[in-house]
Amino acid sequence: MKMKLPNPIVTSAEGLRVVAIGGGTGLSTLLRGLKRHVQPRPLGVQILELPAIARLTGIVTVTDDGGSSGRLRKELGVPPPGDIRNCMTALSDDEELLNQLFCYRFSGGGLSGHSFGNLFLTALAGVTGDFSQAVQLSSQILKTRGEIFPAAANSNLQLDALMHNGKHVVGETKITASRSGIARLKLVPSNARPLPQAIQAIREADLITMGPGSLFTSIIPNLLVHGVPKAIVQSNAVRVYIGNLMTQPNESTGLTASQHMEAIFSHAKCKVFDYALLNFAPVPAALRQRYADDNSEPLHNDLDAIRALGVTPILGDYLDASHFARHATDRITTDLLKLAVRLHPQQSSNSPQS
Repeated sequence: MKMKLPNPIVTSAEGLRVVAIGGGTGLSTLLRGLKRHVQPRPLGVQILELPAIARLTGIVTVTDDGGSSGRLRKELGVPPPGDIRNCMTALSDDEELLNQLFCYRFSGGGLSGHSFGNLFLTALAGVTGDFSQAVQLSSQILKTRGEIFPAAANSNLQLDALMHNGKHVVGETKITASRSGIARLKLVPSNARPLPQAIQAIREADLITMGPGSLFTSIIPNLLVHGVPKAIVQSNAVRVYIGNLMTQPNESTGLTASQHMEAIFSHAKCKVFDYALLNFAPVPAALRQRYADDNSEPLHNDLDAIRALGVTPILGDYLDASHFARHATDRITTDLLKLAVRLHPQQSSNSPQS
């Protein structure tokens, strides 16, 4: 049964401070919806019943080691720029043109396979001598409607996974290709530190979201960065997990929604969200079969187990099934903003273990 959200209440003129944590296409998709509510709102988006966003921050995982990002990382020692590039594009006012430009991939010579956006960020990092500063300057150049921070200041983070068969697999690409199932994940080096600006944004947030996105390679890596879970728990924000629509082959095969949440809490060593937006709309049979061919299925919302974790599930029609199973960004954004202004944030008694 769909849970009815509370009626919205009036917010201050400044608007909400929103932090979205994740990676991959999931984070950029969410940011694309949220940016439409950043002050001043674009013409035609004067939605009076929804609060405006005063500050929108994306915190992006930086552990990708495949494709163009992986090559630049290996050859030039820069953090992988791909996910950050996608988020900056999503936040741009002129998204259509920038998306074409930044996602343009060269097809010949030594640049073959590289996207222009990745090279742009890498070049600016070379000019400034600091990748994080390059990201901020890029956002200014592109006039994005929000700010983007890498999850960690470290330039060479790797994922190390202990698989269910007892073996260790290092590197995001190899981990996602493994069929053994992930038992535990860690960052190498383990002392990864966040950017102070990212921690400040988390502490000052009114709304913090995690997901949607790959469980072990987009969401959990952010929570392995020292200090991030503690900042989330200590904030006064409404903290919301956005569940995936489908399981991901190898990475989350067979896992239910509550098992996704258990893995997040276990790696963060604390309860980092209190609410979960979950899709209840059925996936069309033809689309379901297409995903089944890749060993992927609709995520099972085991509601009793979710509530047992102390998480309140909020069910909605969040499925856009036009071509693939994608999140309906506008509907998710609407429910997130309504939830944020209605609920009184409560300090959690859970705190990260030392």
